[in-house]
Amino acid sequence: MAEWIGIGKRARRCYGFDEIALAPGKITVNPEEVDTSWEFNRKKFAVPILAAAMDGVVGTKFAVEMSRLGGIAVLNLDGVQTRYDNPEEVLDEISKADPQTATNLIQKVYTTPIKEKLVPKRVEQIKKAKGFAAVSCIPQNALRFSKLAEEAGADCFVVQSTVTTARHIATKYTPLDLKKFCKQTKVPVIIGNCVTYDVTLELLETGCAGILVGVGPGAACTTRGVLGIGVPQVTATIDCAAARDFYYQKTGKYVPIITDGGMSRGGDVCKAFACGADSVMIGSAFARSKESPGKGFHWGMATSHGNLPRGTRIKVGVTGSLEQILFGPAAVDDGSQNLMGALATSMAALGAKDIKEMHFVEIIIAPSIQTEGKVFQASQRVGMGK
Repeated sequence: MAEWIGIGKRARRCYGFDEIALAPGKITVNPEEVDTSWEFNRKKFAVPILAAAMDGVVGTKFAVEMSRLGGIAVLNLDGVQTRYDNPEEVLDEISKADPQTATNLIQKVYTTPIKEKLVPKRVEQIKKAKGFAAVSCIPQNALRFSKLAEEAGADCFVVQSTVTTARHIATKYTPLDLKKFCKQTKVPVIIGNCVTYDVTLELLETGCAGILVGVGPGAACTTRGVLGIGVPQVTATIDCAAARDFYYQKTGKYVPIITDGGMSRGGDVCKAFACGADSVMIGSAFARSKESPGKGFHWGMATSHGNLPRGTRIKVGVTGSLEQILFGPAAVDDGSQNLMGALATSMAALGAKDIKEMHFVEIIIAPSIQTEGKVFQASQRVGMGK
């Protein structure tokens, strides 16, 4: 698979969403009869989409609304929701900052220490409104925060960092033992992020309930530019799905993988499922909802890094309600609304009756898929030309 790129050095070709297309097969299905649900920890969710644990995307009210609509929203326990008693004031300040000072402001905002009392408070706010409480933090805070979140009634705990491995080496602090953590945590644990077969396989051995796939593809993330690391999401998803399938054959335990980032339109979501995803995690598309706390702005989780920010604040605008983004009716022409309608229609056209059958549809390499016949859209900057 790899090609020589110089003396003694080979590299393999990897693919992103814009380079592939899904080829229709021999049968089609009524879109109203496909099953777009997914199962997590023996519970079925109507919407196979998670809202990313980013401060401009998920607040407590957003999490409740996402739950009502059948999906999961993950609240960031390392962010403004646990640093400030009234995060609305800070979020409003970030949204009003000019582009030149936004990153410095975000860095300053995140220097305020986390108030541990706010961890259970935010979980309780979601549970009181009958929402599904999924929360996230970095590995360094996982032991402390997981206990606080559990006691408050959290339904799921996500341990997330830019790159996660089962074997983290450190001498200045004690690394989190993921296997021990998953065993002692009373709620299902999702671990991320990774992009390769071998790492996925080792993470699955920890006993986690889900794996997040993706390094640097987010709309507000600059990790790939700052650090030069990452694998395009098509290849990453396929490789990690192969590890999931091997683990299932070996153990009989099926652990879902969740493609995280790089999807802003319905077509990207459909392609992720065709590559083997059981669910997807989205940030920027949801940051455009009326319910998102970012007020039309979106920034990466690592933007606030004190010395090496790996993200930027971007303006995504507010285009509609969360329900509109998930179920329509679409008021925009770029595929960023009615994501569930797009998924159901794509599955029907491909002859896939459920998400598992989407894993077997034909994928073709098609670099012209975004531009073929779209000259007027491109020149007028509408539809696929935006």
